[in-house]
Amino acid sequence: MEVTCDLQVDVNGEEIFLVNKEILSSFSGRLRKLFNKPSVTVAAKTLKVIFHDLPGGSEAFELVTRFCYNNGRTQITPNNTCLLHCIAHFMEMTEDVSSSPNLIKLTEKSLEGIPYWTWSEIVNALKQCQDFFPTANSSGIYDKILEPLVGRITTNSDTSPTGSSSESSTLRFSCDTRSTISTKNSSHRAWWFEDLVILNSDSIEKIIKRMVSQKVDHGTISRFLFYYIKCKLSNAASDEKKKATEIVIDLLYSLDISSMSCKGLFGILRVSLSLNLSKCCRSRLESMIGSQIDQATLDNLLVPAPAGMDSLYDVNLVLRFLKSFLSAGGPASLTRLKQVGSLMDLYLSEVAPDSCLKPSKFIELTTALPDAARDSHDAIYHAIGMYFEIHALLSEEEKMKICCAINYEKLTSESCKHLAQNSKFPSRTAIQALISQQSKLKSLLQDTDHLKSFSYPLKVNGYKQNQCNDGEQIILYAKKLDLSMENEKLKAHLQGMQWRVVQLEKICKKMQTQMAKIMKTRISSPSNSRSLPRLCS
Repeated sequence: MEVTCDLQVDVNGEEIFLVNKEILSSFSGRLRKLFNKPSVTVAAKTLKVIFHDLPGGSEAFELVTRFCYNNGRTQITPNNTCLLHCIAHFMEMTEDVSSSPNLIKLTEKSLEGIPYWTWSEIVNALKQCQDFFPTANSSGIYDKILEPLVGRITTNSDTSPTGSSSESSTLRFSCDTRSTISTKNSSHRAWWFEDLVILNSDSIEKIIKRMVSQKVDHGTISRFLFYYIKCKLSNAASDEKKKATEIVIDLLYSLDISSMSCKGLFGILRVSLSLNLSKCCRSRLESMIGSQIDQATLDNLLVPAPAGMDSLYDVNLVLRFLKSFLSAGGPASLTRLKQVGSLMDLYLSEVAPDSCLKPSKFIELTTALPDAARDSHDAIYHAIGMYFEIHALLSEEEKMKICCAINYEKLTSESCKHLAQNSKFPSRTAIQALISQQSKLKSLLQDTDHLKSFSYPLKVNGYKQNQCNDGEQIILYAKKLDLSMENEKLKAHLQGMQWRVVQLEKICKKMQTQMAKIMKTRISSPSNSRSLPRLCS
């Protein structure tokens, strides 16, 4: 019997199908309701239906058409189950329309076999859902696929599930290995990483949240997210890049901060500078970086300033990092704090030659950390000296405000001597440096006077071991004070130190009245040879 083709179906502008209206409407509630509307005229021999958003496009509609024409005798496989399930819901192929055979029922029965599907079939099914029917979870299909997918990951954490490696090879996604985002050592990459990068960010969000709820190792999750975003930023369109980056940042923010790479976070920061991320998302990224800024390098911090900022580097960003570090989960350990102090000393030496850096911002940088972050203030002194050299027009008052960052007690004798002779610094700072040096020498003399009661020192394993009158042993570290010399040499050394204290006292008394004369005889050569910052090279 010849079947009349009295219906044209335009599928998303991709292709036009000529089909029989009665056959399709006997299975599709959507078409049946359309034809039963009073406004639909049937004067023409051929009706035309236009679909603009049919899930799966022409491929899915052809499968449905074959199902209808064959009266439900179409083979349903893992490769087409999700596609048929999604379009069956779209076309409303429910029991009310056709009790037997019913496409929704048939696909649901096929979905019950997901635990027996191969890994590649599960991943492919999830990709079909995200591509062809974004709201597929309304029918519960997303959950039905996510559960076994995450289950395979957790039960086969070290090796690929049997039989899936060769099949999944067609799903592998190539990404640019030159990306600035670090994924650490490639040996840490789990077997499933490459298979999941074909999924969009919405699917990844659902998968990761399910993995977190099932207590999957946060280190593994974070490594995957760094790998995923590296691939997406190398290949995705601009809109997808921004969306994927924001989703990845939000997911990383939900993980234990110790599980992720600081280098990887800086990689995301650098590539996202042009993506115009939301304020909340950017704040979360900066907070994660700031909480482990002690692991950063100088290159990480040298982020170019955004347009309109009066400096070469984004110093405000670094200040926000430091604020996050100091406020993250209580006080930081002294070791970590000193690591940040050393890092900031390097950073100050790099930004100090910037002629556009305002004094107020430079002061913020030098005073951002507590005093305990530095054992020595020599680096701050040298950075300030470099800043004064570039900003030669600063007033005496502005210079004094900047010098407030210096703890003169933490300057070495060489730096104090250099400061006292440095014409770029205010006169008052030279006096403070000399007074600090005098105080140090007096303290040292008091210590050495106390040592006179000690017996002749013995050297034991590189340390000086002395015996007190009461028999106690006191060990002095050799670098602090050399007691290996003979008694006469020690005496001469102490006399020389006492003479130096007297001389310093005389200089301090005469400093204010004879400052003009001293200024002419100052020597400005540095005491230590130091590499120039990048702005000076």
